[in-house]
Amino acid sequence: MAQRATIYLYTDGAASGNPGPGGYGIVLKCGPLSKELSGGYRLTTNNRMEMMAVIVGLEAINWDRAQVQVFSDSSYVVNTITQGWKRKKNHDLWARMDAQLSRLDVHFNWIKGHAGHPENEKCDRLAVAAYQKKNLPPDTVYEETKEEAEGQTSLFKES
Repeated sequence: MAQRATIYLYTDGAASGNPGPGGYGIVLKCGPLSKELSGGYRLTTNNRMEMMAVIVGLEAINWDRAQVQVFSDSSYVVNTITQGWKRKKNHDLWARMDAQLSRLDVHFNWIKGHAGHPENEKCDRLAVAAYQKKNLPPDTVYEETKEEAEGQTSLFKES
């Protein structure tokens, strides 16, 4: 059986404020084919959007065991995967990421952001355009977790 072509996944996430409205942008390429995806949330963080870009891009790939080269300017995402950084936050997204990593052959590559890389620049434009849309949906897990954390800090009266 012939080996399938490598899929190239370029990603970027952005947030206006951190937290604030956030978006992600994706460019998928395989041979002559390409696809662009994006999405946004009304309140989230930059790191969550960097992760969402990778996750949504991987979820868009139909071939199990596909060879995928991910290009991200997120040290948080790339180093957590390649260097085993501790996953202190965003457990919901790490679970989604792990599900994709178990079905695909994924290799992560860090690229410098805002340095003229055409696909990274396109992903950035997609991410920014996504969070500038009206009536963005909630990043439910982030908003619930944030409310819980705020509730814990206000549990006791100030002295």
